[in-house]
Order: sequence, then C-alpha cells, then structure tokens
Amino acid sequence: MSRKPIVLRERARRDMEEAVDRYLAEAGSAVALSFIGALEDARRQIGEQPGSGSPRYAHELDIPGLRFRSVGKFPYLVFYVERETEIDVWRVLHGARDIPAWMRNPGED
Repeated sequence: MSRKPIVLRERARRDMEEAVDRYLAEAGSAVALSFIGALEDARRQIGEQPGSGSPRYAHELDIPGLRFRSVGKFPYLVFYVERETEIDVWRVLHGARDIPAWMRNPGED
C-alpha cells in the first residue's frame, strides 16, 4: 500500500498551533510534546489508511469524502478529504466543539 502525502490547509495549521499553545499554557511542555507526537501518529495513519477515518459528518455538512480520525488519547479530531494524489486536511478540532458550526466557519481557506 502506498502512502499519500498530507497537505494541511492554513486553518488546520492554525488549529494545531492553537492546540499546542493551549497545552503548553495549561498542562506544560511534556503534555504538549505528547500531543504533537499523537498528531504525527494520526497524520501517518491517515496517509497510510485514509479510508479508515469516520465519515460521520460528511452527509450533515454536504462534504463528499469528509472523514475524521482522533488524535490518540487527546480529545482532538483531524478532518480530511482523500484526493487522488494527496490527503487534504481541513481542520483539527476539539471533539467537544460544535463540529458542524466550526467546519462551516465562513472566511476560512
């Protein structure tokens, strides 16, 4: 099985930076580093097995092919769409948020 490259939208990059900053401020560097490692693991798994993510929000948001995968033991979800040659990562959101509202946020990428 070949691995597809991961392409992060600017909003996904900001989401990750904000999450890391929050962990640094509230839980310290060890937890922030653990979160970064879990993010890397999730990205690797998405690249290797993009079809294994949950399509739960695809219909509700009318985004064909939208899937998500959790970030290890952390309450974050990586939202992505598999393209022919790459994985298009849209957002990285905390699972307790109103996901449909955050995904529809106007003015994003």
